[in-house]
Amino acid sequence: MIGISSKTIYAVAALEELGRSSDRKVLKIKEIAANANIPQNFLEQILLELKKQGLLSSIKGAHGGYKLAKDLKDITLKDVVIILESDIFSNNSQTDNPGLKLFWDDLRSNVSQVFEIPLSELKNYQLKANDTLNYSI
Repeated sequence: MIGISSKTIYAVAALEELGRSSDRKVLKIKEIAANANIPQNFLEQILLELKKQGLLSSIKGAHGGYKLAKDLKDITLKDVVIILESDIFSNNSQTDNPGLKLFWDDLRSNVSQVFEIPLSELKNYQLKANDTLNYSI
């Protein structure tokens, strides 16, 4: 994907996994990594950054782990991208041409709107994938 790193893709997978846990149950990094198929060392860095930015909370100790600090409906893909990617939504078109400046501003605005999808919508994509894969011979 253009402009989206593995870090963001893994972050969305981890957030989805945490969103699936009932009653905001605390999950260990090892569980999240295994269930979402994410390298554990890489996941630790991602979860720390998401915690630092207020999307996750953590509990220390033997029964500790991570949980969502917000509902998935209140977290957008744009939130995750802004936290983990370089400033792809910044207003830095680096041109003096007014026509090109308007073009890049419109493009940035349109792309930004696409990224406003809440992560709670992931469940609909999972249902769609299950319907597609559910066939019989």
